[in-house]
Amino acid sequence: MPIDLTPVPEELRGLRIALLVTGGVAAYKVVDLASALVQSGSEVRVAMTPSATRFVGPPSFEGVTGRAVQTGLWSGAPSPEPHVFLGDWAQLILVAPATANVIGRIAGGRSDDIVTATLLAARCPVVVAPAMNDAMWSKQAVQDNLATLRRRGLTIVEPESGHLASGHTGTGRLAGAPAIFRALVHAARSRYDLAGKRVVVTAGGTRESIDPVRFISNYSSGKMGFALAAAAADRGAKVTLVSAASHAPHHGVEVQHVDTAEEMLAELQTQLRGADLLLMAAAVGDFRPAKASRHKIRREETPSLNLHLEPIPDLVASLAGDESLAGVFRVGFAAEDSDLDAKGVEKMKRKGLHAIVANDISRRDIGFGSDYNAGVLLFADGSRHELEKATKREMADRILDLLLPKLKR
Repeated sequence: MPIDLTPVPEELRGLRIALLVTGGVAAYKVVDLASALVQSGSEVRVAMTPSATRFVGPPSFEGVTGRAVQTGLWSGAPSPEPHVFLGDWAQLILVAPATANVIGRIAGGRSDDIVTATLLAARCPVVVAPAMNDAMWSKQAVQDNLATLRRRGLTIVEPESGHLASGHTGTGRLAGAPAIFRALVHAARSRYDLAGKRVVVTAGGTRESIDPVRFISNYSSGKMGFALAAAAADRGAKVTLVSAASHAPHHGVEVQHVDTAEEMLAELQTQLRGADLLLMAAAVGDFRPAKASRHKIRREETPSLNLHLEPIPDLVASLAGDESLAGVFRVGFAAEDSDLDAKGVEKMKRKGLHAIVANDISRRDIGFGSDYNAGVLLFADGSRHELEKATKREMADRILDLLLPKLKR
């Protein structure tokens, strides 16, 4: 019978969940779990031990997840090291059914198949749902191994009592879907406080063409915007980064590349539909050439060059005036060289923002291109929060900590 998840747990929506299946009779039940997770809005990838494939075929999981199933350490796709890829990719791991054998191997730190190797490579919360014969479950060796897993921070979903595949009656049946999902939600809640939220971040300095090989831009590296996008993704949000700069790839961050302010505005108008939060960290140009040359301007043919510049319409103010985006909490960034509070408040009001981060670009230790930042976060309600010097990633999490209560309202 299909599992009914009504209402869909917000904590699981959008999360990347690795489902690790081992060789127990209850493996067939996990197909419905995978289907329910997909229906909840989670992204699901499945890996199976060789013995698990003797109970249920990989095509069953492929059919409900739409993704190829990993069954070995050397399968090669989507990475030559599938256990490392899956461990990096996952935000949450469920091991079900967890046999006595695999519980012992996890406790012993083994990595001799795709499941145990993925667990060693994982960087996220792990939920283990055991299932086995009642006599096996009661053995001290099994209970000692489970105690080891608990000490290491893994969540154990206790099996249920009832009729077992062996014909016996006792404790050992795979826990029901409600108990497993409660454990997943608890694990997610402890780590992913932005799960179910859609966040749009801008980064980098926009470029306005003079001719096909020259442009007007600024010193912005995009590091702060990328740090915000990565932090939001790591906390469970579905993140789109609209960027005029290049960044290393990050799981959970969808990147839309733009060059000009006009391109950024058009992309934002698309991406902000249904979003919860906009973090406008990009350094959008204030002026652009009134007319860009279609051909390269050659110095030998142009003894002098005068550029006529025109103002670029304010992107954030344009978005604030769009009634369809009224539900988006909008946060701006202000790079100032003095009077951070006064200039930040003025800019926040003028642009129709809910909050603004102002930082001092006159300081060499936190200026453009630096890996560090400092400043102040100002809210439209008048509250003020000092942001002490920290790495941009640390500051990103600090900013999100302060914004989170606003998003929960």
